[in-house]
This record gives sequence, structure tokens and C-alpha cells, in this order.
Amino acid sequence: MTITQQEDLDGLRDIGRIVANTMHAMAKAMEPGMTTGELDEIGRKWLERHGAVSAPQSAYDFPGATCISVNEEIAHGIPGDRIIALADLVNIDVSASKNGYFADTGATFRVSAVRPSLDRLCHDGKRAMQIGIAQVGAGKPLAGIGTAIGRFAADRGYTLIRNLASHGVGRSLHEYPEEIPTWPTRSEKRRINKGLVLTVEPFLSKGGLLAADGTDGWTLYSEPAAPVVQYEHTVVATDRGAIVVTMPG
Repeated sequence: MTITQQEDLDGLRDIGRIVANTMHAMAKAMEPGMTTGELDEIGRKWLERHGAVSAPQSAYDFPGATCISVNEEIAHGIPGDRIIALADLVNIDVSASKNGYFADTGATFRVSAVRPSLDRLCHDGKRAMQIGIAQVGAGKPLAGIGTAIGRFAADRGYTLIRNLASHGVGRSLHEYPEEIPTWPTRSEKRRINKGLVLTVEPFLSKGGLLAADGTDGWTLYSEPAAPVVQYEHTVVATDRGAIVVTMPG
């Protein structure tokens, strides 16, 4: 989607705030002993209460209102009977629509204390997203996002999952540009047009290179097996940089 009027920006800010508040409400309620299905139910009720519709369910018939991925699951985890435990890494990904506007956000949360190396991975994963967002602006190259994130990752000895990309969003969950690399690539020649709505969502890892399919048709795993974190915002490109619409409030 390309924003051309204030009404569009207001609509995106509204759904962006809802998905952000939903994710943070889920994270605040999360505790050891809870199942991922129970956590998803909190998210479902929050979305419904604020007039939003789960995008994974409406667009892809996903078996959950949100995606919840624990430890070895790196994306698209199905909420269910899995019990959340101390020292788990839990990724919560919330996307939804309201009044025809879509927004998408996600983050990896620690359940109590985790190993120092995983704590650093979480901190650096969020920083990688912020570095990518700093490359968003009208007229800038799309490849600049992945170039900057890749430099940051390499400097700190991390890898990036290279088949899970950022994407356009706004009037649907996934739209043009449908694949925006968050890793360095020479083949990406497109530029960011003013008003473009997109996600920035690098998957930072301690050795993982690709996302591999599991057996349930949804859940993705790191290949080779390694810890992975993901942080994601929906942003709008302007002449002055990026407007982040997925902010709680």
C-alpha cells in the first residue's frame, strides 16, 4: 500500500496500535505453566474487543488468532497444548485488520531469566530491526535495509534467516513489494516510494540460515538448528524517514 492521504495514515495507526497493544498484553500475561493456546486466547479476545480481525485466520485460515513460536519454532507456530516454561524464548506475532487496514508486528520475549548469550541475542535482534527501520525513507534503496542489518549481524557473529523476508502491507497482510530482503543482496534494485507501507522484520540467529517446514504445515524451524529471534514493526516511508505505526498506546 502507498499512503496518499491522512485518512489512510490514521487507519493504519489505529490498527497498528491495536496489534501492538495485543502483543504486549499477551506478553504481560505470559507465565510458566500457561499453554500457548491459553496465551492465544488472550490475544483473540483483545483483538475482538477492539474491533479487529486476525489476519492469519482471515487471510490464510491459520488455526490460531496469533502466531506463537517457542524455542526451536522460529515462526508461524500454532497455538495449542504446548506448555510455556521458565527460560523459554517465545515469539509472539500479531497481525490483524480493521476498517480495511492491516498491520503486522512481532517480538521475541524471554520467560524469566535466560542464558546470557540468548539475552544478548534478544537485545541485538531488536537492535537489528531498528537499524533496518533507519534505512526506510522515500527514494532510498530497498536493499539498504538488508545491507545495514547484514553488516550489524556480521560484526557481532550472527547469521540471518534468508528465506523469511519483510513485505508490503496495508490493504492486505502481504502485498507489493512481497519480498524485501533483510539480508545483504545484490539482486534487489527497487527503491522505496514515498508513502510505502512495509514491515521490517529480520530473523537474527546464532547459526541458522534458512527456515525449514515442520510436519504440521505451518510451523517453521531453523536450518541448521540454532536459536533465532524476530522483531517486527509496520512502518510508512516518508521524506523524513520511517513512521512506525505499530506502537502501543
